[in-house]
Amino acid sequence: MVAQMSAVNITAVDVLDNPTLFTNPMQFEIQYECLHELQHDLEWKLIYVGSAESEKYDQVLDSVLVGPVYPGQYRFVFQADPPDASLLPQDDIVGVTVLLLTCSYQGREFIRVGYYVNNEYVDPQLREAPPERPRIDQLIRSILADKPRVTRFPVEFDAGEAAPTAETAQAPPEGPAGAPTMQPPSYEAMQHAAPAGNGFFGLGGEALADHEAMEMEA
Repeated sequence: MVAQMSAVNITAVDVLDNPTLFTNPMQFEIQYECLHELQHDLEWKLIYVGSAESEKYDQVLDSVLVGPVYPGQYRFVFQADPPDASLLPQDDIVGVTVLLLTCSYQGREFIRVGYYVNNEYVDPQLREAPPERPRIDQLIRSILADKPRVTRFPVEFDAGEAAPTAETAQAPPEGPAGAPTMQPPSYEAMQHAAPAGNGFFGLGGEALADHEAMEMEA
């Protein structure tokens, strides 16, 4: 069974070049299918949550319009620059945060894929005794690609089309856009989770039929 998001189904996301240096671009290979022609483009956006304390530190790393959208299968690589460390709270640069990949139609977000991200030093000595001011050039970024959290929102893609029912993998606190998002876990929680890698996961098939499967158990 394939759970459908009305006109558009996101079928898979692959995190590329992961783990990597904090200063390297972020890259996601995205696969999706369109069931019928859409009148407008899809907007993809990548958001870095700079601090769990305030939305004002969230950074939109990039956004891209993809179209025209005809029935069929699609695949593309979404690349974005890393966050501007000078705009982040110094105490929140090293450690665990959240990265959000979203897709919208005519300004209405219909899916959000959230990842935990861990930034840590390459040098064991820096990990043991971190400098007061983070050394960005010494940080490694690891995206927990095997454990995404998927939230879907009901939208009406084009006039006359029935809106789908919203489904959420897990309903966390309110996020930067007023919709559910995630709060960074503790570092200890990350240590017990599956290791980050070039995790490829499907959003179709049997896994999408069960919310617990979407959580991808540790």
